[in-house]
This record gives sequence, C-alpha cells and structure tokens, in this order.
Amino acid sequence: MLVAEELLKRYKQEHIIKFLENNPKLEEQILSFDFDTIINLYNSVKNRKNLEASIIEHMPYTNKEKLSEKETKELEDIGEKIIKQNKYAVITMAGGQGTRLGHTGPKGTYKINTVNGPKYLFEIIIDELKKAQEKYGTTIMWYIMTSKENNDETENFLKIHNFFGYPSDKVKFFKQGEMPLISDDGKLLINEHKIIKEASDGNGSIYASLDRDGILEDMRKREIEWIFIGGVDNVLLKFIDPLLTGLTIEEGNIIASKSIIKRDAYEKVGVFCKVNGRPKVIEYTETPKDLAEEVDENGDFVYGDTNIISHLFNIKALEKIANKNMPYHVAHKKAEYLDESGNLIKPDTPNAYKFESFIFDAFEEFEDMTLLRVKRENEFAPIKNKEGNDSPETATKLYNNFMKRNLI
Repeated sequence: MLVAEELLKRYKQEHIIKFLENNPKLEEQILSFDFDTIINLYNSVKNRKNLEASIIEHMPYTNKEKLSEKETKELEDIGEKIIKQNKYAVITMAGGQGTRLGHTGPKGTYKINTVNGPKYLFEIIIDELKKAQEKYGTTIMWYIMTSKENNDETENFLKIHNFFGYPSDKVKFFKQGEMPLISDDGKLLINEHKIIKEASDGNGSIYASLDRDGILEDMRKREIEWIFIGGVDNVLLKFIDPLLTGLTIEEGNIIASKSIIKRDAYEKVGVFCKVNGRPKVIEYTETPKDLAEEVDENGDFVYGDTNIISHLFNIKALEKIANKNMPYHVAHKKAEYLDESGNLIKPDTPNAYKFESFIFDAFEEFEDMTLLRVKRENEFAPIKNKEGNDSPETATKLYNNFMKRNLI
C-alpha cells in the first residue's frame, strides 16, 4: 500500500489515497498503471497535431465493380487457395455494449429480425462462417476481441447457444486494453466500486492485445498467414473475401482495406488518403473543409473512400506492429464519479477525457496498402444508433434487401 500511496503523491493524485484502505483491487490497479503515459496524454490534450502542415494526397484504389469477370476470377482463385489451405482467420472486434441501442449486454447479443428469422449479431457472423465451411471445405478460426466489461457475458452467451453450431475449438477470445479517464483538472476518477474509472482504449489496442493474450502465437502454430479484422455491428460485413485477399497478394502488400464512397462531403466518416507518402485514415473531425469538399474533373470526391472497418492483414504485418505504441485520440465525455466524500456525482456536461487509439493508425507504419472500393448496399449496414441513420431499422432493411437480391 505504501508504494501505491507514493505513486499517487508523486503524480498529484492524493485524492485517491483515502479509498485505498481495505481495497486490494484499487492498489493492484494503481501499481499496474503507466502514470507517465497517462499524465503525458493529459498534457497533450491542448497540443493537437497540425494535419494541415502535412502533405495530403489521394490514395489509389481498385473499384470492384470495374474488374472484368476474368480479373475477378483470377484474383478470387488466389484468395480461395489461401482459405482452403487453412491459412485464413477472422477476428471480430466485439468489446462494446449495446447501451446506445437500449440493449443490456454485449453488442453482439443484440437481435434483429431478418428474412431468415430473428438473428443475434453473433449468429449472423456464424452463419457466414458456416457457409464458408461448406464452400471451402475447411473450418476457419474465429477470434473474438472482447473487453473486461463484457468478456464473461460474451463467452457465456456463446456457450449457452452452443456457438450456434460452430465448432467451439475453432473459437478463441481475447480482451482489448483499457485506459483510465482523466478529469478536466488532471485527476483520475473513482467509480462507484471505489476503483479508478477506466474505459476501453479503442480498437487500436488490438495489436498489443493479440500479442499479450497469445493469439499471435496461436496463429503461428496454426500456420495462419492472412487475418481479416472487422467489427461486430456491420451485418453486411464480408469478412471471408477471396477477392480482397487475392488482390492484396497480387499487389504485393501485407495490409488492405475495403472502402465505400461517402454520401456527401460532410458524412461523419473517416476517409482514406496518403499523408507524407504513407497510407492513413483521417477522421471527419480532423478533416480540413477544403479537403472534404474537393472533387475531381468528373465531380467525384477526391477524398471519398470511407473507412468501413473492413481490414486484412498478413501475420507479418501484425507481428511488426504488435509492440508499436499507437497514437491516442482524445474525446471529451460525461463520466460519473465519486467525490472525496464518497458521493456519486452525475455531471450534466463533459468533465473527463477519454483516450482511444484506432486500428487504422497502424497503416502509417507501412509504405503502401491495397484499397478495394465496394458498394455500400452490399457490404455496409452498421448498427450504431438507436434510430435514424446506421440504426437497427436501416441495417435490417439493408441486410434483408441484400439477402433477397442474392436469394440467400
């Protein structure tokens, strides 16, 4: 306890000391923190990177719709060979809760009404895994990234449902990291359980988590070479795609993504580009106005390829970035906390900084990447909001329309 107290004093967090008595979880938490990183992140809040000082260029892409049947077949043959040789795996990022949807529990346990009956989001993924099992004659490894908050519930849910018929020995779980929230005045917050308030540190922590939890080692033992990473909430996500795999191999790259063209200049999405010669996704909050609106001679957006979290990595790429420190992005949030008298405070306005790293920040570690533009109505139906755009209603409609068009 003395070491924990000394750390709190050194980093001007003395308000926490009174909560340490008979609180081994809090002590363990304090001893595990990298306080230098936490304080440096807080100090960096007002020193944002100036993107406009960088050289920003259009990123070349391949339009799936403009490939000939011959080109498509040749590329798919390359990708299918990888899948049939058991060298392909899928990672689903499923660390979030369904709170914004009014759902209690992990987001993957949310259910929508499909043309094939009510389906959980996890069930929709497993349906696609089972189709691949039949088509390619192999069972693809499925890795699920959870969070501390929802890991046990996620595992129990899939076990209770017997993994919806998918072999349980082909499913492995691992957890993403967390970072403490910091108040406006640089103080760590105590939650209602009398431990320091933490939140998931963004999907960019996936690389370190894969290494830390032994997933990369598991992939090496299974001789997996190509890994697709996507989110749990896009019900049209095509995560087993021999075309993307074949195209990436043909172009000699070890990372790839899919994109869709943005609806309008100010759609709230990140866009692909090259910054100082390296691939990058710029978030809409960081995109200069002139860049967002720029069009070419055909009236198409120059920076119109949006990130749909549909990524492919060679295992060599994941190994390269497993121990790289991803940059953190800051968000100003409302966060409940206990004051020094132990009263639960529920703020009306944002009072704390949350730090997140994004999976696409790793793209800058590579000289180039493959980008495949696909149709929104075929591959992008996310469930983010309770109503309006990207809601269960819009996603279900897109999913059902796709299924009807393809007679599935």
